[in-house]
Amino acid sequence: MTLEQLRIFVAVAEREHVTQAAQALHLTQSAVSSAISALESRHDVILFKRIGRRVALTEAGKLFLCEAQALLRAGLRAERFLDDLGGVALGAVAVAASQTIGNYWLPPRLARFKASHPGVCVRLSIGNTEEVAKLTASGDIDFGLVEGEVVHDLLEVEMIDHDDPVTVAAPEMAARVESGALSLAGADWVAREKGSGTRAAFEQALRQLAPEAALAAPALELPSNEAVLSAVAAGAGLTVVSRLVAAPYLQSGALRQLPGALPRRPFFALTHKQIYQSRPALALLAACRPGDAVASARAGNN
Repeated sequence: MTLEQLRIFVAVAEREHVTQAAQALHLTQSAVSSAISALESRHDVILFKRIGRRVALTEAGKLFLCEAQALLRAGLRAERFLDDLGGVALGAVAVAASQTIGNYWLPPRLARFKASHPGVCVRLSIGNTEEVAKLTASGDIDFGLVEGEVVHDLLEVEMIDHDDPVTVAAPEMAARVESGALSLAGADWVAREKGSGTRAAFEQALRQLAPEAALAAPALELPSNEAVLSAVAAGAGLTVVSRLVAAPYLQSGALRQLPGALPRRPFFALTHKQIYQSRPALALLAACRPGDAVASARAGNN
């Protein structure tokens, strides 16, 4: 069994299609089919059921997929380790971030990092805090960046920055709140989905602003910051979000900030306790820490 055969098997399993896997791997369809057949023949097992032009994993294939994915991750880590031993300044870093960090806080830091490390490819995926923690714990990424607290036996959690939550509403609704015509307890609230760091900060803020409202379900629960702010700007209710996220809406006048200071929200970096971190990954992580821009540049060039 070779890593190339494993790579082909995983590509077919994830797409459930031989032709699409071949295209993604830049191989011929016959090369992909031959690799799968060789695996099945060598180990006397059927990994796929053929269903017309598509394929589906057998029970044996489903069990083997987890092992194959783990072996590929281990192979990638070994390759990165050898690159570091050889002093290679090139490489790739896979990062996942929760929405506020990935869409607003991280991009300028990535731009500065790329200017100092042009040979490093950064792959960013975005999900909520729970999703990022799972990716980090499984070893699918080098590290995660989240705005919600995480407790996990396999993860190191490091606070790297802070964020300022603000309470916002459409101008007309903000005026009603400020005049006393609408109380915070009696207002409708719009929130992110459970599992997101923004939702956790929202619930903490609501317990401070309007304890009665904190006991009730939000009027709307939406899956992204943009959906929440669009709904609030349209008059659906109030919300608590990051100042980074609300800034364009506040500047344009689509939203107004309501008075009242809220607790700062920490941002965290998640790394796996048992997985080797490559030099490019460590350099990018350093670039995410306040005041470490120079140190990160040195880390990638040593």
